[in-house]
Amino acid sequence: MVQQKIIYYFIPILLMILLPAHAAFADKASVSIEAPTAVAKGSEITIRLTIIHSANSYFHYVEWVRVMMNEREITRWDYSRSNRPEDATFTKEIKYTVNESGEIKAEASCNIHGSKGPASQKVLVKE
Repeated sequence: MVQQKIIYYFIPILLMILLPAHAAFADKASVSIEAPTAVAKGSEITIRLTIIHSANSYFHYVEWVRVMMNEREITRWDYSRSNRPEDATFTKEIKYTVNESGEIKAEASCNIHGSKGPASQKVLVKE
């Protein structure tokens, strides 16, 4: 009887301690960008993204990744439980023709915790 009472009170206390600890280790999705910083007008560049996230499981995964140039979306990848990214850390590449100077922004979002915010890189077009 005493053991049942101990377990009855111990489990809720343990959960109250462990659940916030899990949230502290939760990871928002982040992106880094590799691209040239200066190019000739009309050049095709390769934009390489590295997406980092703590998990890639049925319940916890990167939900989307998008790339924008001068605040205009140029590509996006959407994921789901049945169509997850290949790994917790993965890369994506796109080709893009640059006609004007601007800023590349890329962002990824976890289906549970959201995003660490966009990464950005400026590209200067030389005439």
